[in-house]
Amino acid sequence: GLPWLLAKGFDTSCPCGDFIDKNEINLSSSVNLWLSVNGTKRQSGHTRDMIFSVPDIIAFISKYITLERGDLILTGTPAGVGSVKRGDQIEAGINGENDLKYTMKFNIT
Repeated sequence: GLPWLLAKGFDTSCPCGDFIDKNEINLSSSVNLWLSVNGTKRQSGHTRDMIFSVPDIIAFISKYITLERGDLILTGTPAGVGSVKRGDQIEAGINGENDLKYTMKFNIT
């Protein structure tokens, strides 16, 4: 809900898992991003469907901001955003070329 500053920028928001080295995924090809809640897929999307490509986003940001190792660029989310409640189990991941798969899991407490 609104206001967005409070809805998205609170303590413990934006949980992150292990980082993926840029050499492990070909960002110029399509990468599938997905999220499930309690075992039910809620979101799934491909980077090829984004308005701007990942390399273009990085190039644009780099014109104005020095990007350093460990920086995160948040680009939005595929359709299917919904609320979660205490006790929900969330799993999110990335599937790239050659069945490369990264996942992160966490519980809402």
